[in-house]
Amino acid sequence: MNQQPDSLGRNPGRHPEVRRHFHDELSELKAKLLTMSANAQEALDIAVDAALTGDDALAAQVIAGDRTLDALELEIEERVLDLLATQQPMARDLRLLLAAMKIANDLERVGDHAVNIAESAERLHRNRLLLAPEHELAEMARQARAMLSGALDAFVRGDGQLGREICRQDDGVDALRNSVFRVLLTHMMEDPRSIGPAMQLFLVSRNLERVADLATNIAEDVVFLVEGKTIKHHAEETPPPDAAPETPDSRTA
Repeated sequence: MNQQPDSLGRNPGRHPEVRRHFHDELSELKAKLLTMSANAQEALDIAVDAALTGDDALAAQVIAGDRTLDALELEIEERVLDLLATQQPMARDLRLLLAAMKIANDLERVGDHAVNIAESAERLHRNRLLLAPEHELAEMARQARAMLSGALDAFVRGDGQLGREICRQDDGVDALRNSVFRVLLTHMMEDPRSIGPAMQLFLVSRNLERVADLATNIAEDVVFLVEGKTIKHHAEETPPPDAAPETPDSRTA
């Protein structure tokens, strides 16, 4: 008689060696995600350096390296699909595999944003602002990279609290984006010739903001994985559709 999986997704009738092999596969999957994250972070750093220094060789390096991230995403997806088919995981193990596939996709998109920044760097090579918001852009890149690294760390450790902390950091990157926009707008108003390079620098800031958003997505997935709670779109703060409206009596009860 087949035994049903328990609440943690474990099948008590499965041979311990099979279960151990499954956990080895999960550990390898996490390692590949960490490798992919490190590659994405490196591409982001190099792309921002290219944008701030006008180094075409660095920009070309980022654009050529995007294939590595694409290949890693496909490899992780294939591994996840194979584990889903052969292991038939339940509960948290199932959520982990689905989260791993989504995270791989988010990291591939981080690589795409790094490529976008590198392409802006190439366009900036011969047409630059004399006084660009370099400090703000460098700080945006630092914070976005730290968020990405922290989100992957939270995933590997299964740390929902760290995931929530990463989500809260997104506001800081948004504030820096707004600061960059104000500086660039001032340049464009004072000298119409600066509109072209200013728009490229704004695109750099926009791509960095999107990287932070993707790190936030990963952190939200970690919270769902660990706690089984959805915090996307402030879901925890939104009452269900059939919830009774609050009254003074209910608030003090």
